[in-house]
Amino acid sequence: MRLCVLDVDSTLITAEVIELIAARAGTRERVAEITERAMRGELDFSSSLAERVATLAGVPDTVFAEVRAEVEFTPGVRELIAGLQAAGWEVALVSGGFEEVVGSLASALGITRYRANRLEVADGRLTGRTVGPVIDRAAKAQTLREFAAEVGCPLEDAVAIGDGANDLDMMATAGLGIAWRAKPVVQEKADIALNGPSLAEALPLLLGRG
Repeated sequence: MRLCVLDVDSTLITAEVIELIAARAGTRERVAEITERAMRGELDFSSSLAERVATLAGVPDTVFAEVRAEVEFTPGVRELIAGLQAAGWEVALVSGGFEEVVGSLASALGITRYRANRLEVADGRLTGRTVGPVIDRAAKAQTLREFAAEVGCPLEDAVAIGDGANDLDMMATAGLGIAWRAKPVVQEKADIALNGPSLAEALPLLLGRG
């Protein structure tokens, strides 16, 4: 069994979901600035997530369906996933974003393994807090290990694809780490850096590994 684990925001999809939610809260500019710094590795992910999520307090929980309808898959990502699945690979998602949106994306792609943060909701509105463990840099790497063990894939045969600094541990844990239109620190440390128009260009690289 082979395993490919993809980050979600700015990897599987073109947007950052937290910024789309923040647009409804009137805090998009502030949240986008913090997200950018966190993805460059300048801020601790967990504390930056808490700061950003706090600005979402009061947004109706109907935002999840609205955002899901708004997000777009990265060009080539459907072809990449379908090609890997056809070749017998397990494809999974792990995200510092939110399960309320990631779950729907996974379902649309025939993916059953995914992990992400969860937003707390009370009386139909976001509270400005998350619930459960935070999926930070270390948690992403641990999730890859767990998924690999579940499907019987040696870590050296696992692949991780991401764009931000919080993906680095996951990429280092996998046998192959691929940076997708990534921040400079990620491109420098990845085994392969892709910056083309389509994520499908990763497919022949992966299938050619044997």
